[in-house]
Amino acid sequence: MAEVTCSFCGRNKKDVDLMISGIHAHICNHCITQANQILSEELKTKNAEESAPRFNVIKPIELKKHLDQYVVGQDEAKKVISVAVYNHYKRLTQQKIDDDIVIEKSNIIMVGETGTGKTYIARTLAKILQVPFCIADATVLTEAGYVGEDVESILTRLLQAADYDVESAERGIIYIDEIDKIARKSDNPSITRDVSGEGVQQALLKLLEGTNVNVPPQGGRKHPDQKMISVNTENILFICGGAFDGIQRHIASRLNTQPLGFISAQDDKDDYDRENLHQYINAQDLKNFGLIPELIGRLPIVTFLNPLTTEILKDILTTPKNALTKQYVKLFEMEEKELTFEPSALDYIVERALEYKLGARGLRSICEAIMTDAMFEMPSDAKNIRLDIDLEYAKEKLEKSKFKKLKVA
Repeated sequence: MAEVTCSFCGRNKKDVDLMISGIHAHICNHCITQANQILSEELKTKNAEESAPRFNVIKPIELKKHLDQYVVGQDEAKKVISVAVYNHYKRLTQQKIDDDIVIEKSNIIMVGETGTGKTYIARTLAKILQVPFCIADATVLTEAGYVGEDVESILTRLLQAADYDVESAERGIIYIDEIDKIARKSDNPSITRDVSGEGVQQALLKLLEGTNVNVPPQGGRKHPDQKMISVNTENILFICGGAFDGIQRHIASRLNTQPLGFISAQDDKDDYDRENLHQYINAQDLKNFGLIPELIGRLPIVTFLNPLTTEILKDILTTPKNALTKQYVKLFEMEEKELTFEPSALDYIVERALEYKLGARGLRSICEAIMTDAMFEMPSDAKNIRLDIDLEYAKEKLEKSKFKKLKVA
């Protein structure tokens, strides 16, 4: 009887652990293991090519048109964010070829008064994006080892948005709100621990630039026995926003370098919009406010949101797809009632919102104060099927509410 040998390596049957016989050939366990390794490598390469991120790249103009449907005004901020997101998509689809040009990510910082729409732009952006998106709050962050949340908790939220798919999360977008609340408490570098200010900024540095971070999957504090998930932040786009209350003082100081003395002819030519100093903001103003230079360097794009005018506030009430007046009309329709707003009532609501300096959020509060009685009584009132909100009705309801006692700033 002929000796059985492996048809691939020639080993004898007695020299191997297992020999599998085919119709005209044999294969030993060593060759099977080696063939399996080759097959795994080939499949991994093929799957990597097939699963390379393919996006329906949304052009900046199209992205801005989508934002325009929900966010009134703020064209400059919407344009900057649309370009940054578009470039983020392109950066993720860049082919790895022998080219020395590497596209770096352009993290953004948005500056604007409260109620101008920073967070709303981010939330609206989340509706159209095909990448994981999350909104984090900087106010709860503290330096590692202190009461509060570590900066890694931001990545935990992104992981949750991506259903714990690390590869998907690593090409996501994070919006960090209230970034101004972690400003340095004084102009001089701290000799003591500034655990919720400068300490958090320093902890964010590597996160913004790109590094491998061990993230606790369920959030909370790290401890030695906890299983960690490694996330690379190199391809994560960061958008930061904050009100930066008081930064106008730094901008005005920089623009007006001659606070005392005669005004020169050149100074007279400089026509600054004193009502909207945010449009002149630059990195120097952010540094004077309390952000450390290293953090500002990792947020290269600085954009601003304009303060809300009478026209914009009125548009916010009526124009967007999700406008406040449309929401109230829908609520009444669900009760089979009809609701209308007179233009004079809308003008009155806008005037009060400007007077109280509450921004777009103030519109909702004022509308609720006006509508509460009607929304309380109408569902049970079968006789009245129509309500017309005019100037007289709006004044009467608002003046008997808590807003009557609100002091105007």
